[in-house]
Amino acid sequence: MKTNPGRFFEDYRLGEMIVHAVPRTVSGGERALYHALYPARGALYSSDEFARGMGLAGAPVDDLVAFHVVFGKTVPDISLNAVANLGYAEGRWRQPVYPGDTLRSQSTVIGLKENSNGKSGVVWVRTEGLNQRGEVVLDYVRWVMVRKNRLDVPAPDPVVPPLAKAVAPEALAIPEGLDFSGYDFALAGEPHRWGDYALGEQIDHVDGVTIEEAEHMLATRLWQNTAKVHFDATFRDNGKRLIYGGHIISLARALSFNGLANAQMIVALNGGAHANPCFAGDTVKAWSEVLDRAETNAPGVGAIRLRTVAVKQGAAPFALRGEDGKYVPEVLLDLDYWALMPV
Repeated sequence: MKTNPGRFFEDYRLGEMIVHAVPRTVSGGERALYHALYPARGALYSSDEFARGMGLAGAPVDDLVAFHVVFGKTVPDISLNAVANLGYAEGRWRQPVYPGDTLRSQSTVIGLKENSNGKSGVVWVRTEGLNQRGEVVLDYVRWVMVRKNRLDVPAPDPVVPPLAKAVAPEALAIPEGLDFSGYDFALAGEPHRWGDYALGEQIDHVDGVTIEEAEHMLATRLWQNTAKVHFDATFRDNGKRLIYGGHIISLARALSFNGLANAQMIVALNGGAHANPCFAGDTVKAWSEVLDRAETNAPGVGAIRLRTVAVKQGAAPFALRGEDGKYVPEVLLDLDYWALMPV
């Protein structure tokens, strides 16, 4: 048998490292397609001149382009037979990715726990994205519910890895040379500085995007995400293809420009949950809450911790969880991250 059916829950071993195929050289094409798929308008990622004025060599590709490329490499080995991608933690963007960089991925299995139904289990992995010099540009933990194939295989001893609730501010990797002291607020699109945001403040980003089947399929192919739930309409009982969760992350990030235009760089992913499924035809909107702020050693640069929530049509303003503590049905994504902003 030369074809690959993908791994099932019983195929994972605690501590094993999985090297993922196939390396990918990132070009300006990824940036153009990213900006075509999502209403992304961050000045640092749109203009070489703006980025050079902030102390960088040029405009990097969007942080989430790096995430999607690294993530996509892992799918054939980690989540090809996934029921759902459940969450993220301890993510750090360690350095910018520029056009011309070649990215590859590797993952280590750090946790396993079979579900009580005996038909699936949860796999935790720590994934690293490396460039052509072997430098880690991004690393994160995610956990995935994966089907079992051979139901008679005994369950492994359960191991649930302890994970930090948030990346500590002092552990944030600030890009070398980054300097916001000469930041041009007019070109960036909004006047709001780091100090203008209060802890607990909530921001309705107002705008919405209706998801089209063709666009999410193009995005999933672009990031080489081969998970069956995104491609094969016969794979799910309702006959619908599940929207790739990263598509929702990028939409929410792009929509947050209206109110957070100066949250220029994502540098850490504290946590994330794909709360409810999303399908073509849903209209996605977003709101954010300020969770924390921290100073950095970089000139003019502050760090802001944000919760950005993506919701679909029918959501009540700023609704997140019901009285039972569960996410309300309209919440699609709950994302907790650190971004860099001019002080």
